[in-house]
Amino acid sequence: MTFPAGTFTPAPGRGSLGRMLRTHARVEASLTLRHGEQILLTLLIPLALLIGLSLLNILPAAQLGSTSKVDWMTPRVLALAVMSSAFTGQAIALGFDRRYGVLKRLSATALPRWLLVAGRVVAALVVVALQSVIIGAVALLLGWSPSGAGVFAAVVLLFFGTLAFGALGVLLGGALRAEAVLALANIVWFVLLLAGGILLAPSTMPSGVGVFVSLLPSGALAEGLRAALVDGTFAWGPLGVLVAWAVAAGAVASRTTRLT
Repeated sequence: MTFPAGTFTPAPGRGSLGRMLRTHARVEASLTLRHGEQILLTLLIPLALLIGLSLLNILPAAQLGSTSKVDWMTPRVLALAVMSSAFTGQAIALGFDRRYGVLKRLSATALPRWLLVAGRVVAALVVVALQSVIIGAVALLLGWSPSGAGVFAAVVLLFFGTLAFGALGVLLGGALRAEAVLALANIVWFVLLLAGGILLAPSTMPSGVGVFVSLLPSGALAEGLRAALVDGTFAWGPLGVLVAWAVAAGAVASRTTRLT
C-alpha cells in the first residue's frame, strides 16, 4: 500500500547538500575561532608582527624602497595569516581529528567525503575573511594606504592562496600521525616565515634562491598581494603558482588522506 506524501512525520532522510555544507562549515569555523592556540597562531602573531615591524626601525631600507613600512608589511602579514590558518591550523586540526576518530565518525553520517573537505575549505575561507578585515583595520590605523585598483586582485589571490595552503594542510594532516603533524606544521611555518618570501622579499635574495622562493606558495602569495595592494597591478605569475600548488596538493591529498 502506498501512502501519500506527508502522511507520516517526521520524514527521515538526508538533508540538502547546501544545508549540510553550511552547517559543517559553521561548526568548523566556530571551533577554530574558539580555540585559543589557533587564535594566537592565526591572528595575534600576525598582528604583533604587523604592529612591531611597522613601528620599529627593523626592516632594511633597501628592501622597502620608497614604500612605507606599513604598506610593505600589510600584504605580507595577510599572506602569513592565510598560511597560519589554512595550512598550519588546518593540518594540526585534521591530524588530531583523525587521532580521536572524529573523521571516522563523521564519515558514517550522511555527509559525503567530498563535503567533509569542502566544509573545512569554506570554514578556512571564513576565517581568512575575518583575519583580513581585522588586519586591514589595524593596518589602516597605522597609516596603511592600499591601492584601490588592486583590491579585487588581492581578494582573488587570498581566495586561491587559501585553497593552495588548505590543500597542503590536508595533505600533511591527512597522512601523518598527529604528533608528527604538530611538529612538522610548526617547523614549516617558521621556515616559510623567515625564508619563504614573507619577511624577506625574493628580490633581495640571490638570484637562484629568489626564483625558488617565488615559486613557493608563501612567496607567490606575498609578492602577489604586494603587487596588488602597493602597485595596484594583477600579478598573473603568482596566481598561476598558487593554482598549481592547489591542484597538485589537492590531487595528492585525495589519494593519501586517511580517516584514522
